[in-house]
Amino acid sequence: MNPLLQVDKIEVVYKRALTAVQGVTLSVNEKRIVALLGTNGAGKTTTLRAISGFLGIDDARVTEGAITFQGVRIENRPPHKNAAHGVVLVPERDKVFPNLTVAENLAVPVPRSVSAAEQRHHERAIYDRFPRLAQLRHRIGGLLSGGERQMLAIASALMCRPRILLVDELSLGLAPVAVRELTQQLLAIRDELGIAILLVEQSASVALSIADYAYVMENGRIVLDGDRERLKSHQDVQEFYLGQARGERRSYREVKQYRRSRRWYG
Repeated sequence: MNPLLQVDKIEVVYKRALTAVQGVTLSVNEKRIVALLGTNGAGKTTTLRAISGFLGIDDARVTEGAITFQGVRIENRPPHKNAAHGVVLVPERDKVFPNLTVAENLAVPVPRSVSAAEQRHHERAIYDRFPRLAQLRHRIGGLLSGGERQMLAIASALMCRPRILLVDELSLGLAPVAVRELTQQLLAIRDELGIAILLVEQSASVALSIADYAYVMENGRIVLDGDRERLKSHQDVQEFYLGQARGERRSYREVKQYRRSRRWYG
């Protein structure tokens, strides 16, 4: 079975000079949650923006390789065309419109071709899925908590009727209780709506709690991939991304030397 999304050896160059991502290959199958892990500057967000089409605003392009979604090449296409095709981004920054209400935020991404009756139907479905947003429908986005903003960003993306959600830094800056609620929502979206998810995360523990498969990025390249259990049990992932070593909880930033295995795939 061909994957829903296939990224094949892409290279991303900023301002025609700076190579940020090189030789990245990954795939996402139907109804799967795939995580892309790595520290700040590893190239995770750039990869996500390359898939979604949002590279152009940063004067960047995919200069080599291919991105294929449902058998169609989509690299360097504008984001609105990719969204119409079913590839929808939940960004790390500027998640909601702060001067619009929750209801207005939900209305913004709806395509013009959608009738008013269809839009009302989608909104009711969203409010059933996110009861908290129904309670807050008249509150402006700027007054929402961080968890509520992230919830609204995901809900707004669902209004586009995606086939795959690209979620950038789900847990960033959020309290653990909000993260748990949001990860459960992503699982429900996958299980009940059949939507695939590509999740970019710095927190490996969050990502590996729900991902079926994961890739680890360093310096613009994929250096390790595997299913959830394999990565959770991998020594380097435990030490540098899960913060565990010799039975103690540690941060990878505290480790003086990266003892990477000679054979990642061994």
